[in-house]
Amino acid sequence: MTDESERAVRAAVDGEMRLLDPEVRASPARVLELLDPEFTEIGASGRRWDVTSVLSATSDGSVSPESPMKVGEMSGVVLAPGVVHLTYVAEHRGRRTWRSSLWRLTGTGWRMYFHQGTPTG
Repeated sequence: MTDESERAVRAAVDGEMRLLDPEVRASPARVLELLDPEFTEIGASGRRWDVTSVLSATSDGSVSPESPMKVGEMSGVVLAPGVVHLTYVAEHRGRRTWRSSLWRLTGTGWRMYFHQGTPTG
């Protein structure tokens, strides 16, 4: 991996970890800094999310700092200049999920463009 690719993957990983931080998730302004305006998600429940629905769900006071998400097996690859694909396993409240995110570089920095969670045993 080139230095440029490593920096791109590191930026995406940093953004992903910030989005998983309960303090960031509870702040609509901070979440907006990290989500692409065209963001979509297919959640582990099968529900489809967009920026508006994510902000509504995370700003309702239900994000708890007492139960942070545990992350493992994080890996990333540059798919094209300015596009990074991350995969990892997340555990939260006894539920284990494979996650996949696409991050793209915009004029305002790296932003999550797409996310999917798939439950695993």
